[in-house]
Amino acid sequence: MKLRLESFDAPPPAPAAGEPEVADEARLAAWEQGYAAGWDDAVAAAAQDASRMSADLARHLQELGFTYHEARSHVLRGLEPLILALLDRVLPAAARAGLGALVAETLRPLAAELALPAVRVTLHPATRPAVEPFLLMEPSLPVEIVEDAALGPAEVLLALGGAESRLDLEATLAALASAVTDFLASERETPHG
Repeated sequence: MKLRLESFDAPPPAPAAGEPEVADEARLAAWEQGYAAGWDDAVAAAAQDASRMSADLARHLQELGFTYHEARSHVLRGLEPLILALLDRVLPAAARAGLGALVAETLRPLAAELALPAVRVTLHPATRPAVEPFLLMEPSLPVEIVEDAALGPAEVLLALGGAESRLDLEATLAALASAVTDFLASERETPHG
């Protein structure tokens, strides 16, 4: 058997005969108000999420950029001894070995004009064995080889008529070494991120 207790709450007012439309309008207005409030909350939450995601993305991109620059600087610092060793040891030896080929290549266009007088090649006596074989490979080019101990071993003067051209591998290597050293120094000093 169920126990029934007496209710002391006031009964809800019964709508008057002409008031059902007013009650429906009140319910509809309350529903629209609740819907608008929910919509506004959803839009505000979406805007807050978008703002948070933009801030997270910007932070991650900044961290990624810093990581890239940090890694690049680290790699360059690691390669610096190798690059400097190449500049100090390998490149000068390779340049000296290629000096004869460089002289011959510089003179080769002149061989096309056979009417020209002999080209005077002035070089250091120690350089002659490296250069002369390349000059002899072009028999159509009249060449006069002059030794001058005042020139450096990586220096060659080419003269044709009144025009003179200087090949100086030491100066070129020094300029290259200076440019690379300056670049590496600027990479060490430049803060990234």
